[in-house]
Amino acid sequence: MSVSPRSGTFTTGDAVDLAFVDRNGFVESRHLGSAVVVDPAGEVRLELGDTTTPVFPRSSLKPFQALASMQSGAPLVGEQVALACASHVGSAEHMELAEQMLHAAGLTEDHLRCPTAWPQHAATRTALTRGELEIGGRTLDAAQSRLSFNCSGKHAAFLWACVENGWDLETYLDADHPLQQRVVDIVEEYAGEKIAHLAVDGCGAPVPAISLRGLARATGKLAAAPSDKSSNARAATIATAMLDYPWAVHGHGEENTVVMEDLGIVSKLGAEGVLILGAPDGTACAVKMLDGNGRGATLVGLTLMAAAGVIEANALGPVLAKTQKPVLGGGEPVGNVRLAAPVVEMLD
Repeated sequence: MSVSPRSGTFTTGDAVDLAFVDRNGFVESRHLGSAVVVDPAGEVRLELGDTTTPVFPRSSLKPFQALASMQSGAPLVGEQVALACASHVGSAEHMELAEQMLHAAGLTEDHLRCPTAWPQHAATRTALTRGELEIGGRTLDAAQSRLSFNCSGKHAAFLWACVENGWDLETYLDADHPLQQRVVDIVEEYAGEKIAHLAVDGCGAPVPAISLRGLARATGKLAAAPSDKSSNARAATIATAMLDYPWAVHGHGEENTVVMEDLGIVSKLGAEGVLILGAPDGTACAVKMLDGNGRGATLVGLTLMAAAGVIEANALGPVLAKTQKPVLGGGEPVGNVRLAAPVVEMLD
């Protein structure tokens, strides 16, 4: 696979202030970045900073990787589809569902090539460390597990697609593997642009670099698929499953889950400060925090979607109250993450 090499993403000089951390009325930290909202036709509606230089979408690409698995024959249904798109917290529910997917494909956890991890979900982590966690009818060893790694659903879907096609299981993460080539084709199709670079993601899978505009266009097409009779049926299934089973995409009470439950828009965080949001009409937002810290991404993204008119402004407060963590001092709230002026001005 040949792609044009890039030295990096946009610079601080091409970024804008998106959010800042307020501690007792003092600006402690600033988050620079870029963000874009596109309309249902994929045209730019709102824009801040450089949105044409490539970024790594990281886990915000998972819905499109899941689409590649499904188009390659992985017979995912319901919660399985949502888990294939997930950056989950490794709850027992998540781990059980990943195990079920592997079992249905005639495989086990040992076939996964993602790293091992302790569950982020506290109760599940405690049970696992005590040797008391039962998954798939067996008690797991008190050790890190591949099932609890946040990408295990995506990898289970990858493997299932390989089984259906007779593709090699050992090399399913190689860039020249047929499945990963299909991922690139789908990303380019939905983004409407060629990828600029190909790297290795934290889970070991290839991750292509595209622009924020391309990422937003892709998100809009996916989010609008359920109401677009001309769209890909599996894309419609993915968008529907994410909204029907948001807990599987992230976790009960987690950021993406709350946004999808309360607002009915597709929401997917990616590492290094990336976020995508997609409304049912195809309006979509893509955000990249340049410093890689995503704590203000949902605040910024939802505000821009409200500025674009696809979210009622009065609906933001309750959602942000659930998703935004306060700045603490001595265990008590002393501040918060707030919008920077360029974002606030979009609301005027």
